[in-house]
Amino acid sequence: MPISLKKGQKVSLTKDAPGLTRVVVGLGWDVNRFDTGGDFDLDAAAFLLGDSGKTTGSGDFVFYGNLKHSSGGVEHIGDNLTGEGDGDDEQIKVDLTKLPDTITHIAFTATIYEAETRRQNFGMVNNAFIRIVNEASGEELLRYDLGEDFSIETAVVFGELYKHNGEWKFNAIGSGYQGGLAALCANYGVDVE
Repeated sequence: MPISLKKGQKVSLTKDAPGLTRVVVGLGWDVNRFDTGGDFDLDAAAFLLGDSGKTTGSGDFVFYGNLKHSSGGVEHIGDNLTGEGDGDDEQIKVDLTKLPDTITHIAFTATIYEAETRRQNFGMVNNAFIRIVNEASGEELLRYDLGEDFSIETAVVFGELYKHNGEWKFNAIGSGYQGGLAALCANYGVDVE
């Protein structure tokens, strides 16, 4: 039975599953069609961070334009342009054994593509969630349903995997940002063009 998290809750992954090395991070959402009538494209991303809370370079940003980290430790499965259907809309695979020692946090985010142009925000998104699945067994380990009422935000940090005293843990964050992807990149130290 997966653990259902609340905002701000932290839980250990490797303490409860000592052999856990590979996980799939699934992000999902539904869109209120009546709000804009236009296409609605949410994009999942992962920021690989050091103790400073920043990336060491643009290669530590895994998204639809950079699907795989150079270590092979984080891989984006690909961009879902519509969010149609049930279950995960986008997935990011993480191999904890391949991550460099300098990576101590991985933040999982979602942004709305061309949000300003399309006049879209996370207030138009329902049922947003992040879940962690043991890749080897397919077992869902934990799930965090955002359940927040975002009205102007165009980017959301769902949560983060982080290493503490040799254990990998998960923190359910659920924080919204205005300014979309550029705001997240600035927050995590990624230079954007």
